[in-house]
Amino acid sequence: MTLPPVETERGEMSLSWTDDATLVIRLTGPWTLRGGLPSLAEVERAVEARRPRRIAFDTGGVGSFDTSLLAFVERLTELCGRKEITADQAGLPPGLRRLLALAEAVPEKKDARAPVARPSFLVRVGMTTVDGLRGGGEMLAFLGEMTRSVGRLVRRRARFRTRDLLLVVQQCSAEALPIVTLISFLVGLILAFVGAVQLQQFGAQIYVANLVGLAMVREMGAMMTAIIMAGRTGAAFAAEIGTMKVTQELDALTTMGIAPMDFLVLPRVLALSVSLPLLCVYANVIGILGGLVVAVSMLDLSATQYLTQTRGALTLTDCATGVVKASVFGVLVALAGCLRGVQCGNSSSAVGDAATSAVVTGIVCIIVTDGLFAVVLNVLGI
Repeated sequence: MTLPPVETERGEMSLSWTDDATLVIRLTGPWTLRGGLPSLAEVERAVEARRPRRIAFDTGGVGSFDTSLLAFVERLTELCGRKEITADQAGLPPGLRRLLALAEAVPEKKDARAPVARPSFLVRVGMTTVDGLRGGGEMLAFLGEMTRSVGRLVRRRARFRTRDLLLVVQQCSAEALPIVTLISFLVGLILAFVGAVQLQQFGAQIYVANLVGLAMVREMGAMMTAIIMAGRTGAAFAAEIGTMKVTQELDALTTMGIAPMDFLVLPRVLALSVSLPLLCVYANVIGILGGLVVAVSMLDLSATQYLTQTRGALTLTDCATGVVKASVFGVLVALAGCLRGVQCGNSSSAVGDAATSAVVTGIVCIIVTDGLFAVVLNVLGI
């Protein structure tokens, strides 16, 4: 099949004058968007030089044309309006004249091109406050619905599929092991290296084991694992539920009489609240092994000495503290991801915003809650 040739020539414009001070604009050739529009500079120079009373058009030599010719003539018409020159459109093609008449049928609004005024400082503060209060109300409503969903779970009336719960558990635990292993090992390595540099000055290298063990078990293991899961799993929860909202799957569940809180949110909260403590214990072991590498390679300690010192430094209370923190962090990460997914807008870009907001919200909740744990444990003497 032979395709028709594509016109690549550009329309041309020439100017001429008549005895009655009329500027005639002669247009020839194809006028298409492919060729582009000529500049109005030549016409403006001619108008400034001789001040015509009228501008006419000669389009007898125009071949094919599209909206580019319409845009060119409209710009010329605006120029005539500014210079108070009469624009004679009689020489234009009939179809083009009808398009111009249609474009001029509805006049432009007076303030259509007026710059948008920036709200004052007080207005911006008020709008931010209102948005914050609205977000707080939505969060409280979400937590209330979640509490009711947990109540239905206790009464065995929550409707969700067990295989969905097991699938989320696999995604939150087994599939997260590689990244948790890498980060925990490096954190233990860094803690041991920083401690070794300082403790070597006092000949107390053996206490590197105490430093790494207590830091990993009480703080770093639970916190770093929770932050990893906030960036990995919390964002995934928000993206999944947000996409389901965009595609109206949440509305479909409600129409079928299935509560989205039971079917979608509850399994994810349960899965992460169970998986994160297990990952925390695993992260503690890997972090202690990272410290072991530094102790053996830099401090001339044997593995037996390091592990014996670590076992003597840790208590059951220390281990339980980290596990309890991890369980609470898991609930917070899951709630943050699901909340931002439910609050997602109805566009594809809103899904990305929801995922980003879920990560930020989850990390903030983790840090704030860890600070509260530190205060409470200090008051209790633990």
